Amino acid sequence: MHYTLNIAILFIAILSLLSNALADADVDDVTVKANADLDLDADSENSDEGGSLRYEESVLVLNGDNFDDVIKANPVVLVEFYAPWCGHCKNLAPEYSAAAKELASSDPPVVLAKVDATVHSELAQRFDVTGYPTLKFFKNGKEYPYEGPRETQGIISYMKERAKPDWAPEPDAVVTLTQTNFDEVINANDLILVEFYAPWCGHCKRLAPTYEKAAKSLLKNNPPITLAKVDATKEADLAKKYEISGYPTLKIFRKGKPSDYKGKYESEYDIVVHMRNQLGDGAKEIASLKALKEFFSVDDVTVIGFFESKEEPLAQPYKDFSDENREDYTFGIVYNKEAREAYKIKPNSVVVFNSERFYTKYEPKWHVLEIKEETSAVDVKSFIEKHHLPLVGHYHGSLIPRYQGKKPLCLVFYTVDFSFEHREATQFWRNKIAAIAKKFPDITFAVVDDETNSPLMEEFGLGDSGEDVNVGLFGADGKRYGMKPMEEFDSDDIIEFLNKYKKGKLKPYVKSQRAPKKQTGPVTVVVAHTFGDIVLDNKKDVLIELYAPWCGHCKNLEPIYNDLAKKLKAEKNLVIAKMDATANDLPDNYSSTGFPTIYFAPANNKKSPIKYEGERTLEAFEKFLKEQATVSFGKVVKEEL
Repeated sequence: MHYTLNIAILFIAILSLLSNALADADVDDVTVKANADLDLDADSENSDEGGSLRYEESVLVLNGDNFDDVIKANPVVLVEFYAPWCGHCKNLAPEYSAAAKELASSDPPVVLAKVDATVHSELAQRFDVTGYPTLKFFKNGKEYPYEGPRETQGIISYMKERAKPDWAPEPDAVVTLTQTNFDEVINANDLILVEFYAPWCGHCKRLAPTYEKAAKSLLKNNPPITLAKVDATKEADLAKKYEISGYPTLKIFRKGKPSDYKGKYESEYDIVVHMRNQLGDGAKEIASLKALKEFFSVDDVTVIGFFESKEEPLAQPYKDFSDENREDYTFGIVYNKEAREAYKIKPNSVVVFNSERFYTKYEPKWHVLEIKEETSAVDVKSFIEKHHLPLVGHYHGSLIPRYQGKKPLCLVFYTVDFSFEHREATQFWRNKIAAIAKKFPDITFAVVDDETNSPLMEEFGLGDSGEDVNVGLFGADGKRYGMKPMEEFDSDDIIEFLNKYKKGKLKPYVKSQRAPKKQTGPVTVVVAHTFGDIVLDNKKDVLIELYAPWCGHCKNLEPIYNDLAKKLKAEKNLVIAKMDATANDLPDNYSSTGFPTIYFAPANNKKSPIKYEGERTLEAFEKFLKEQATVSFGKVVKEEL
């Protein structure tokens, strides 16, 4: 009896001690760090002051409501942004789950979490998630890219290292430039790449880790190449000086002289290779006549500077231009007298040699610019650009940019193949076009392979032609004109087509999807043929999103944009619209250089739409529309100036 009573008294005492301990506990200390005491083998749900926390196979499930609380409460968190349908995400899941279970009990503990980016698109947009899976880790609330392995032990090792109290990221390899140190750093480096960026720019944020990796690689180069960056929103004077109009803008400074970066920057490799190619002289020295003959490009112009010696000061404008534009042309420099005299070229001359493949009897084989004391790199540039295209060239690959500013541009589509078996037929038709081209010196001509350029043919409405030869014309105004398909090649028909264009008697082709028979969703669908009736309706304010079906940002925006249209449905004088900008032509003042691009077309000024640059949230859109409205939200239309 006494034994039983003593046990009861002891039990009550223990309960009392536990009760007092819990009463004294600080609620803020109860965080996800207690995961080691939970049964994480099965899905579980545990409450804290931020609400309910749910685990799936040891991985904490995050959403818009609990994300910030979890990041704030835990020193180290690894987050996976995933899509349920993503194969790579499915492959990662068991590895990630196993790592989560072990890391929850490590010292210090590491929380592994996940976000369904297709559901919580606001988080995906906030952290610039454009592919799946995307992993990021947070230490003391600061975001870092996860660049480790994607298997269990690799994840564990990578995160344990970063969870150590003394861990810190490596110092940035990218040099930060300001007005104070800009000139000093630029002048100290013979070659340096500078990125002008804006902190809020999504493209800049995505470039940042790639740019940093490239900077680390290039510092190990021999000789090392420095990469730097300028916050153009803070350093407005520098941005103005170097004419920065968009972000990111990359410029190469060679011995203090700026030039545009013309390479790709999708990957570390792109930047590293491009910058390594910037080392050395842009024009290769050619030592003999034999070497010169072997140097000429087969399918492009070759630019050669002929000078008497390396010390010739008149060679500098040519050297400057070739250094800055080495990716655009094949440059050579010759000091050999025999080579110069073989082509009867005077010293101090720059010569543009037409390629043998594209030479015709209607044009000279080369063009000569005599360099004088007053000649500048700009003069060299103008001369080369005037002669860098043959009478009838090949609209193909890296040569396409050469034609961008050459309008009117007549493109002739047929089977273009310069291989041995088909070269004769290809040149037969090209020479026929050259005979026409000589009669229209104000129009640029090029041949295009129809089999590999069917999308381009569709730009002129020629996609289903089926004829052997087709003709399309880019007008000087940017509009496109397709010639009625010829059953047989007829030079007179092409000449008549070109003369009609010059007289303004051709009707341009407009690319447009078929208009929907009925608007079914909350957002009004616009196509090129209905753009005027809907977007340019001067009785209504219109917000229009120009999107691409493959664009990740557009997909993230879609639910928000739909909610906006639903919420503002009662505004009869306001239209929330969208258009596939890849399948429909747009007026010039509604151009789209990236996706999504959003314009507000007020009822009183359709010619000057306002580009939306704000946050892509429901609240921000609604605030913007109320501020800009002219006939919606109860406002009275203002007179257009």
